[in-house]
Amino acid sequence: MIYGITLILLSIIAVPSLVLAKKPNAKELLEKIEPYQGWIGLVFCFWGVWGIITSILNLGWLTSAPIWWITLFAGSLVEATLGFMLGFGLINKLFLSKNDKATEKAAELRSKIAPKQGKLGLLGIAVGIWMIVASFLFTIS
Repeated sequence: MIYGITLILLSIIAVPSLVLAKKPNAKELLEKIEPYQGWIGLVFCFWGVWGIITSILNLGWLTSAPIWWITLFAGSLVEATLGFMLGFGLINKLFLSKNDKATEKAAELRSKIAPKQGKLGLLGIAVGIWMIVASFLFTIS
């Protein structure tokens, strides 16, 4: 359930135009979060990667709880991608700045993903809601 909640929060931060269309006074809150956006993105990127690793390590769930495994994997993938998008500047500064080739590849990857950030944010909200619902419907023993 925590993955679902965090994915929804990350998606809301990643798609501020969606939030501003519904609540114009949310601009002040988003402006307060903006200085921390890189760190938020970095944390969520690693959290999403950890979720991907967890789902791969638990491939056995495909036989006992396939819907939950697919949900965990998809949610973690969206979370890692959105986290990468939000934290790109900080990730580039902290981890990739000494390697020009890695910096170029990361920038290329970001340029491919950037036009899809809005759709990824909406997908993140939907998957996050499903993750919360699925955590109540499917329990893994």
